[in-house]
Amino acid sequence: MNQAACQAETGGKLDIRTIDLDGWTLRVGIRRGTTGSPPLLLFNGIGANLELVEPLIAALGDVEVVIFDIPGVGGSPTPVMPYRFSTLSLLADKLLAHLGYTGQVDVLGVSWGGALAQEFAHLYPRRCRRLILAATSPGVIMVPARPSVLARMIGPRRYTDPAYLEKIGGDLYGGAYRHDIGLLREHSRHIEPPRGRGYVYQLLAAWGWSSLPWLAGLRQPTLVMHGNDDPIVPLANAKILAARIRQAKLHVIDDGHLFLVSRATEVAPVIRGFLRQELQ
Repeated sequence: MNQAACQAETGGKLDIRTIDLDGWTLRVGIRRGTTGSPPLLLFNGIGANLELVEPLIAALGDVEVVIFDIPGVGGSPTPVMPYRFSTLSLLADKLLAHLGYTGQVDVLGVSWGGALAQEFAHLYPRRCRRLILAATSPGVIMVPARPSVLARMIGPRRYTDPAYLEKIGGDLYGGAYRHDIGLLREHSRHIEPPRGRGYVYQLLAAWGWSSLPWLAGLRQPTLVMHGNDDPIVPLANAKILAARIRQAKLHVIDDGHLFLVSRATEVAPVIRGFLRQELQ
C-alpha cells in the first residue's frame, strides 16, 4: 500500500489507518482474521465513530473486519459537498479494492448504516456475499419512531453533552440502556462528536431514500437482527425487511437499539454462525 496515502495509528486490536482515496480522506480500521472467509465490511450508525462498535468487533473473534468513519464523522474529514448512499457505496467498493480485497465481502450495517448496507448490496450484488441488517429500516417509507424520539435524533447533542445523554439515553436507545447508566457512560467515553456539517450530510444522505422498490430483488442470504425494545426503529421495520427480502431470516434480541454493543457477546455467535453457513 502507498505509504504516503496510508498513515498508521495505534488502535488496539484494530489497525487504524488514514487513507487518501480519490479526493476523500478516510479513517479506516482493519482487524485481521484467521478463518480465510470473506471479510466483514461494517457500516456504522449516524454520527458514530468506529470505536463505538469495538465491543462487537472484539466479540466476533477471528472474523476479519473492515470499517471506516463515514466522511464528517470521527477521524474522516467532512467533504465540501453532501453525498448520497450510492456515493458512499462506490467509495466503499473502491476502498476495498485499495486494501487488496478484490473478491466477495460480507456486509453488516447498523441503523443508518443498515440503509447504506442495503444500497451496497443492491448496487454490488456480486461483491456482497451475505448481508446483515441490524436495527434498521427500509428508509423513508417505514414505521416511524414516536415524535419525542425523532426530535432528539435531529441534532447531535447526545454526542457532545454526556450529561444530556445520561438523561435521555435510556428512553432513546431502550433495552439495557434504560437501567444501566454504566452503558451510557461507556458510550460517551468512546464518542468523538461529529462535526456539524458531517451530521447534517448523513441526514441528507437518507433524505427521500427507500429500498422498498427493490428489496425483493436482493439475492443475498440476509440476517435481519432487531431489538424488541427499540424506540428509534420500531421492530415492525425489521419484519418488513425480513418479509420483503427473499432469503432473509429474522432474529429478535431482548434489548434495544444498541444491542450490538450491549449484547455483543450474545449476538456475535449468531453473526459468526450465519457467516459460516454453507450457501444453498
